[in-house]
Amino acid sequence: MSLLFEPLPLRAVTLPNRIGMTPMCQYSCFDHDGLPTQWHAAHLGSRAVGGAGLIITEATAVTPEGRITPEDTGIWSGKHVDAWRPIAAFLSAHGAVPAMQLAHAGFKASTYSPFALGRDGVADEDGGWEPVAPTTTPFSLTYRTPRALDTAGIAEVIDAFAAGAVRALDAGFRAVEVHAAHGYLLHEFLSPLANDRTDEYGGSLANRMRLPLEVTRAVRAAVGEDVPVLVRISATDWVEGGWTGEDSVELAGELKAVGADLIDCSTGGVVPKATIPVGPGYQVPFASQVRTKADIPTAAVGIITEPEQAEEILADGHADVVLLGRELLRDPYWPRRAAIRLGVDPGVPPQYRGAY
Repeated sequence: MSLLFEPLPLRAVTLPNRIGMTPMCQYSCFDHDGLPTQWHAAHLGSRAVGGAGLIITEATAVTPEGRITPEDTGIWSGKHVDAWRPIAAFLSAHGAVPAMQLAHAGFKASTYSPFALGRDGVADEDGGWEPVAPTTTPFSLTYRTPRALDTAGIAEVIDAFAAGAVRALDAGFRAVEVHAAHGYLLHEFLSPLANDRTDEYGGSLANRMRLPLEVTRAVRAAVGEDVPVLVRISATDWVEGGWTGEDSVELAGELKAVGADLIDCSTGGVVPKATIPVGPGYQVPFASQVRTKADIPTAAVGIITEPEQAEEILADGHADVVLLGRELLRDPYWPRRAAIRLGVDPGVPPQYRGAY
């Protein structure tokens, strides 16, 4: 029996297999309202039909100012719940567990999408807004200068994540993921490269972990005991003096204690330049380190392209789930092909019965 196609129970939800679609920003809310469109329905839905057991939305902002770009999706109102509901229902109807990634961009907010090459910070007159961050230091000189969050602002962020989680469940999502990676707000508080605060949210490792832990605790309380709560982290900054793998082990243990069920291990993103040894499975060792030392399930991501490679990651105990990004963009039906390669029934939908 292939491990890749074994179910994985997480609280009251069971993933039908260990293949997940990693969050990938689409920058396609062209009305700048955060409402998902037919593009999002087709993008996510095709991967559910393709056999992925877990579908995680792109970074979905819990507040308007938490968007990376004006074209990001959101979950800050009832209108967003209504727009997401048919998408989540379709994903569930085709066998996938739909999960929403709850996000706040921090000092990477109010930027142009990659479709607008050569520009970074969006000015107010062009539809931009003032970002918020641990301090007033911007991500780079071409990004907007953020406003440093005070304790009242931090409390609002925590409340926004919890409210977003409730809306996600109302929309039909069956799991949520707290985004604490890639240089966005919660990662900014974690990393000493972005956080030089001198209050209870800065300085020591315990203080820098405070906000991500408070957010995760609030999300757990908001969704109840049956709903899986995932947390995506950047397991290293890839820069001397930054966040490390050992820091991630410490954080993962604390996240487990406040109700997290799985740690999604990515890396990098808090500084503009870092030396990253990109290659097949280059982030898998961090998922393995966290899984082994913090005793919590993990997801591995990062240039996982072949079924045998994915199977080996699980068989060697490095992770409990493999998340695919670009490979699922290239082939939404990768899980069906992987099943055939690994000697498992691909479970082809009857509409596609002649394809395999």
